[in-house]
Amino acid sequence: MTRDDKLRKYLPKPRSKFLLVRCPKCANQQIIFSHASTVVRCLACGEILAKPTGGKAKIYAEIIEEYYE
Repeated sequence: MTRDDKLRKYLPKPRSKFLLVRCPKCANQQIIFSHASTVVRCLACGEILAKPTGGKAKIYAEIIEEYYE
């Protein structure tokens, strides 16, 4: 077993990610965090895109792409 294999086995990958979303009201695109701890609003029109739930945020926008670290 190589060193890289050991690292993959013992170091867990993060479950959170950044999301590129599109606002349902004005079609503006912005990047938000999947585990947001505050209400996330659209920067253009103010529509709510995500609300915190204690873990993963409830996403109200269309997810276009996910960015993993």
